[in-house]
Order: sequence, then structure tokens, then C-alpha cells
Amino acid sequence: MPETAAELSRKTEVREALAQTGGKPKVTAQATDKFWFVTHALVLLGCAVVYFLLGWKFIPLPQLHLDLLQRATRATVFVVILLAIAKAASVYAIGRIADASTQFTLRRIEHLVVGILIVLIGLSIFFANWYTALISVGVISVIVGLSVQTPMQSFIGWIYILVRRPYRVGDRIKIDDATGDVIDVSYIDTTLWEFGGSFLSTDHPSGRVIKFPNAKVLSSMVYNYSWPLFPYIWNEIKFQIAYQSDLQFVAKTMERIVEEEIGEDMEERVTVYRDLLAKTPVNELEVRAHPRVFFRVDEVTWIDAIVRYVVPPREAGAVKTRLIPKLLAALNAEPGKVMFPAGANR
Repeated sequence: MPETAAELSRKTEVREALAQTGGKPKVTAQATDKFWFVTHALVLLGCAVVYFLLGWKFIPLPQLHLDLLQRATRATVFVVILLAIAKAASVYAIGRIADASTQFTLRRIEHLVVGILIVLIGLSIFFANWYTALISVGVISVIVGLSVQTPMQSFIGWIYILVRRPYRVGDRIKIDDATGDVIDVSYIDTTLWEFGGSFLSTDHPSGRVIKFPNAKVLSSMVYNYSWPLFPYIWNEIKFQIAYQSDLQFVAKTMERIVEEEIGEDMEERVTVYRDLLAKTPVNELEVRAHPRVFFRVDEVTWIDAIVRYVVPPREAGAVKTRLIPKLLAALNAEPGKVMFPAGANR
């Protein structure tokens, strides 16, 4: 049987309590991780043997070549140690983090740092000191930056995404005309799994993947439907009814149906929303903890009866699909009190 929301919430609370009391399950290395650790140790042993052979001049080579091989051996040792430390950090530090999105981001940062250090270590083979190597990297970076300006802007956009967090992997966002769930944030671009789109009228995944450069976040508005502090959205269902309808009956009926369906969950969500509003300059806004119906005069000769409620963004379509038949059944049960336009809403 699928787990209920209460059971999932309870499991989350247990995990958080375990983390706070130091009772988090122990993270252990997998078989492949242990294999890589053993491989690193063997490579280090081999480098030590080669280094001493070169130092004792058992290999008859010119001094210039011997010095170059010794630097290459030292560089290999540093690279292997660096990779071993990175693997240990990934398994025993990053692996302990419960949030998958945070794990993904930290591993991306780790890969970038390790890559930069490996480049510096590689340059040290050809330069006598680190200062010369750093100067060379600086010059190369300036040349590359000028020649690939757009990718550099996207890399800066990636840093902005990490620092300001307009979205994370797993968030549902809209940026310009693109809407979807974030499935990857690389150094250069972001990948979305599109929902809706030009072929669908609902928020169902379209099957298409959208990629855009990270530089776009520096100049475009980002709509995030998965804000961690309040991962919900307000949604509405609208019916057109005649002026002669019993508006009080319509309001009470629609509010009752929605309340029965999602009332308890909505009350908890609105409590969070009110707490957030209280910390901002706009805390005077009226936010009702229960579904509300309000009426608007339509552009033609009808009245729009609109019920408003709160749902998780990924459940908006499913909840609306579940509510509409129940609302229509309750309203159609009283044709004397609720009159719809001919051929509409039925």
C-alpha cells in the first residue's frame, strides 16, 4: 500500500530527530568505493618505487629528463591523494546529507575544485615553481575568457545559482517561456523536464527536455513553484452561472466540497503561509485558512463563481480533476438554485 502523507511526514520527523541526536545511520563505502581506495593505494606504492629508482639514478637518463620524470611522479602522487580525499569526502561527508539536491550541488562544486587543482598540479610538471604555474593559468584564463565570453557568463550564472539559489535540482520553475522540473544544473547550462508546453493543456510532463544557458538567470525572471519555505501554490476552479442563481447556496456548496477534500491539509499550509507573511512588510494581507468562493461579473452576461484553495504544485492538476466532478454533481443536484449557461459546465 502507498504511504500516506502522515506516514511520510512521520518518517521525515524521525530522520531529523536522529540527525539532531547523532543517531543518523552510519554511512559506509560501497564495494566500488573500496575498490577505488585500494587502487589509489597501489598507484601510490608504484609511484614511490619509481621515485626512488629515479632518485638513485638506476634508470640511465639525462638529468633534464630525470628531473621531469621526478616532477611527473610527484604530481601523480598529489593527484592520487587528491582524488582519494575527494572520494572519501563524497562518501563519508556529502553522502551523509539527506537532501538529494544539496548532495548534487556539493558534488558539482567538489568536481570543479578537484579539476582546478589537477590542472595546477599538471602545470607544476612543466614549471619550476607554483608562482609561474599560477601566472600561466591566469594568462590562459584571460585569453579563454575573452574568446568564450558567453560560456564564461553562464559559469558566472552557475555561481549565482549556487549562492542565491533561485532554483535547485528538483524544483519546478518557469523562466521566460520554459516551464519544467529542474533535473540538472551544470557549469554552463540548466536542464528542465518540461511540463505542459505547447502540446498539452495540463501540467503533465510533455516528454521534452529544455536546456538553457545559466547566463539567462542573470537577465530573466525566474518563477519557482517549489520554494522550500512554502512549496505550495494557490489554485482556482471557475464556473459560469446565471444571475438568477442562489449565490449563497453556490458559495456554501463549493466551499463545503473543497473543504471535505483538502480542508485539513490546506489549514496547515496556510498556517505556514501566515507565519511567512508575518515576517514581511505585507503581513496585513488577509489569508483565509479554508477554501473561499468569490464572484466576478463575466465579460458577457454571466457571473463567474470561483473557488480558491492551496495545493502542492505537482498535484494541482490531479486535485482539480478530482474536485470538478464533485462540484458539478453537487451544483447540478439543485437546478432551481444553480443555473448554468446553456450547454456549459455540464
